[in-house]
Amino acid sequence: MEQQKLNPSLVYVLAIVGLLCCCFGGAGAILAAVAFFIANSKLNAVKLNPENYEANSIKAMGTAKTVALIILIINVLYLVYTIYQISTIGWDELMQQSQEMMEQIQNQQSN
Repeated sequence: MEQQKLNPSLVYVLAIVGLLCCCFGGAGAILAAVAFFIANSKLNAVKLNPENYEANSIKAMGTAKTVALIILIINVLYLVYTIYQISTIGWDELMQQSQEMMEQIQNQQSN
């Protein structure tokens, strides 16, 4: 019987896109959580029949699970930081600071 391969590509793609979405107030936590869930469920299936899967693909999926977990933690920390900023500074002040930063960037680019 031929051994099956686990393909961690989807997990990596979701995790990396989740990292890129971290800039949106930690919104990438959703994608990173999905990636972690997928990797975890695949590895749980491997535990039932480890002889049916290639060892290298099991290691690759384990690495993908670790990457997804790290990106999930980064997103959750950024989400907590964003909530903290909104609760202490206030939404209006935060938007005003953001607008001032955008104007500064535009002024620097036009010079």
